Amino acid sequence: MDNFLDIVNQLKQEGVVAYPTEAVFGLGCNPQSEKAVRKLLELKQRPKEKGLILLASDLKYLLSYIDENRMTEQAWQQLNQIGEQAITWIVPVKKSVPSYLTGKFDSIAVRLCKVPAVVALCEATGFALTSTSANLTGEPPCRNSEEVRIQFGDDFPVLNAKTLSRENPSEIRDIFSQQIFRQG
Repeated sequence: MDNFLDIVNQLKQEGVVAYPTEAVFGLGCNPQSEKAVRKLLELKQRPKEKGLILLASDLKYLLSYIDENRMTEQAWQQLNQIGEQAITWIVPVKKSVPSYLTGKFDSIAVRLCKVPAVVALCEATGFALTSTSANLTGEPPCRNSEEVRIQFGDDFPVLNAKTLSRENPSEIRDIFSQQIFRQG
């Protein structure tokens, strides 16, 4: 992570960066910056209606997005469990969360992640990260920093660190119904 401070500065200055997650590299930015999120959506060519995943090393970075009054004790327990299979949970969203994060949904997708790079980025910036796979539309998700540079260019800010080398990306599941939206 020899370029860690550069990546942190990019995030703090409303930039979009690539960073390792459990299986693939993610494209991320500060979810509190509409300008940064719009850059990410444009870069990814991702429709705003799809919404974004928020990734954090600690629940404290996600609490400003989750409608705590609608969460059950069981839901909190599930959200806090980090197992071998990464699970992104669809949870109730606070009414104050902007639609540029939720898309057309009245919920938000969140995941706790202990990948060392994600932990370090959250601690250094003080916020959760948006997370969508680092790839251009129609291309496979990038699994290392070299693949990110091939798809996005040599000058694209990518954190020089490794994923956890998991086979599959996170499963996406509803916190209450357990309905699976994406198999992990």
